[in-house]
Amino acid sequence: MLRFKSLGSGSAGNATLIEATHGEHTSRVMIDCGLSMTELRSQLIPMGLDLEDIHALFVTHEHSDHVGQAKQFGLKTGRPIFASQGTQLAIQVHGWGLREEQIQSASDSEVIQIGALSLCPFTVPHDAREPLQLSLSDGQTKLGLVTDLGHVSSHVVNALQNCHALILECNHDEHMLRLSKYPSFLKARISGPLGHLSNKDSAKLLKAVLSENLKTVVAAHLSEKNNTPELATSALLEVIDAKGPQLIVAHPDTGTDWILVH
Repeated sequence: MLRFKSLGSGSAGNATLIEATHGEHTSRVMIDCGLSMTELRSQLIPMGLDLEDIHALFVTHEHSDHVGQAKQFGLKTGRPIFASQGTQLAIQVHGWGLREEQIQSASDSEVIQIGALSLCPFTVPHDAREPLQLSLSDGQTKLGLVTDLGHVSSHVVNALQNCHALILECNHDEHMLRLSKYPSFLKARISGPLGHLSNKDSAKLLKAVLSENLKTVVAAHLSEKNNTPELATSALLEVIDAKGPQLIVAHPDTGTDWILVH
């Protein structure tokens, strides 16, 4: 059984918990750690879990809303932390201070096995040193996760084929971003080919990976200033019919409930 829960999804901090159960054994991996230990524990305690119940951390890239609390997670749990070599170098430059003995390398298309959970990272276009997003599987079902990418590459589309669930960045509405008070350089960075996906581009990606297997789509990483859940949902609904996947919007602070991948 494969299920997941966004613990928070937005510019203030990101973390997603993935859980695979096989028989009596359960494997848990957290993707990114931009939330404080207090915030994480407040989410885990109602589930009957603590930080030590997470078996590994996967860091997608070095931006603070994804890696900012990884050092604390590592210090408190001693668990392995997976990241690309580029991300590791960038983390050192930024002084996040992850312990070398905990860091394990991840790279494009090389599967990482953690108990019953298989992680398959893939490279994405984003303004980071060597960013990775990934798909995850329990051997029966597949979850795709893409929360930070500037445009839809063929490599991303190929990596997300035949997903049963998808966590999909819907960062901004193009009109809202143009009218925002953000400085011009920041607007250009967000909307550029190495920035973040607009609702329109997210819909294009969804259309490219739609299949009868896909049952759930979570709109994630919404900008609190340049998007709304209604606009993101409306854009995605334009490319699916009434029999299409269920749409859920991740809250920036509380994420989502547990979602079963089936």
